[in-house]
Amino acid sequence: MNTAKRLNITVPEDVADILKGVKNKSAFIAEAVREYKRQKDKEKLIAELKEGYMSTTKEDLELSEEWEVAINDGI
Repeated sequence: MNTAKRLNITVPEDVADILKGVKNKSAFIAEAVREYKRQKDKEKLIAELKEGYMSTTKEDLELSEEWEVAINDGI
C-alpha cells in the first residue's frame, strides 16, 4: 500500500510560479525529487567508478610494460 505524508514547504517565488500551472503539484514534486535522487546516485556511481579506474592505472601500465617484453620476443 502506498502511503503519503503531508508536508508544508516553502519554495522560492520562481518555483511557485512554475507550480502554478501544474494540476497535481504533489505528484509533480514527488517525481522531481525522485529524478533528482536518481541523478545524484548516478553521479556518485560515475565518480566512484572513475576513482576506481584511476587507482588501477599505474598497475595496468606496469602489467602492460611486462607483457611488451614478451611480445617483442616474438611470443
